[in-house]
Amino acid sequence: MESLKNNVMAILLLLSVTLASAQIKNAKSETVKIYGNCGMCKKTIEKAAMINGVATANWNVDSKMATLTFDTTKTNQNEILKRIAAAGYQSEGHLASDVAYSQLPKCCQYEKPSIK
Repeated sequence: MESLKNNVMAILLLLSVTLASAQIKNAKSETVKIYGNCGMCKKTIEKAAMINGVATANWNVDSKMATLTFDTTKTNQNEILKRIAAAGYQSEGHLASDVAYSQLPKCCQYEKPSIK
């Protein structure tokens, strides 16, 4: 049953990336790690990245990996990750402020990785 669930999730991820790419001109997709814990994190991360017709994100709760798809003439990965960090979620090179992190629901307060 778990295998079926994982296969369905993989297919949905692939379809969502394909559909997002079809709607975004000059589309480029990149995969990045973004820290979070749960389905609420997924909604917030994806909402923070979303710009209609310009950028989307699909974040996987289990792997903590997000596929960012964006119009390269209108934005870039750095700008998307800044918006996600402003929502409280950190990625490599883009730290969430203590204020944004503290405003996350308790279930969404992930263990912050140590930064070297």
